[in-house]
Amino acid sequence: MNRILIIIENRENRQYLNDLLSMASYNVIDAKSGIEGIQMATSAQPDIILCDLLMKETDGYEVLVALSQNAITSTIPFVFLSDELKKTYFRKGMEMGADDFICRPFDDAQLLNAIATRLKKHEIQLEYFKSQQPNHSATPNFFQGKVALDLMREQSQIRKIKKKQVLFYEGDKVIGIYYIHKGAIKITKIAQDGRELTVRIHSAGEYIGLHSLYAEQNHSDNAEAMSDCEISILPLHEFESLIEHHPEIAAKFIKILSQESNQIEEHLIRIAYDSVRKRIANSLISYFKTYCAEGQSIHLSRNELANISGTTPETVSRTLTDFENEGLIRKELSRIVIVQPQKLSNLKN
Repeated sequence: MNRILIIIENRENRQYLNDLLSMASYNVIDAKSGIEGIQMATSAQPDIILCDLLMKETDGYEVLVALSQNAITSTIPFVFLSDELKKTYFRKGMEMGADDFICRPFDDAQLLNAIATRLKKHEIQLEYFKSQQPNHSATPNFFQGKVALDLMREQSQIRKIKKKQVLFYEGDKVIGIYYIHKGAIKITKIAQDGRELTVRIHSAGEYIGLHSLYAEQNHSDNAEAMSDCEISILPLHEFESLIEHHPEIAAKFIKILSQESNQIEEHLIRIAYDSVRKRIANSLISYFKTYCAEGQSIHLSRNELANISGTTPETVSRTLTDFENEGLIRKELSRIVIVQPQKLSNLKN
């Protein structure tokens, strides 16, 4: 029985789809928010995801980006649901990697046919990739790409690293791919004047080192733990063998690289053109949505927030004080509580 995850904020719409799909003999699980949907997709690994486009806190685009960056969920068919079909909505969704876009009101048969078609297409793709595996009957560990990847992670020793501990420096030789089981790792670049810029932050379920693996033999950036972490290293020769034998896994990591490159480009554009207030506000909101899924306060030092925003610690302090005076945030010792996330998100440039 195929499992379907529906991510819909509206309770009536969510219940209607749940009943419809259950009657069609699907195993249905549902989430009432984008953040909850990301968590459920990672833990339940459904066969297809139906997600509302417009949601209050984390919209459908952000859900798709988050799932695309996680190797576990990046190949799951993803269908957008929307109350209006604007050309810009449709085009953006499909360019980001969505598999379909369905506009309400829709006919029950239309939705069920769309789901069946996507599931069948995904099944055919998996069967094709299986048929391309050389001697897969003689090498059961490589019979299915995902199984092989999971097995590699399970066989890798888990290392515990402390906050601020460095995984690797720019110029270090690449020895493998890092997988994060717990915690957050920041990827940084050091300018000629010694200033540090945080270009990416990775969390549990994500991989580190892909950029250097495909481009050169040495790391082109630095990796440092932002919290106590648990990681494992997938040895370089084993990982290369995995992607050689499993094209679908190679495609998955190429998709992750593409998403990360787009994010870096957008981040650099914001640093170049957004005001300092806007950059710091965006950094707070982005970090909150990604790493504080249960509504926790943000634990970032002035230096860390400055490195993410592309500014100085002094400017961060002044701006945070302004935000607190405006009622947008509340500072509690070394933590930041976002009081009005919507206003902070919509802060004018």
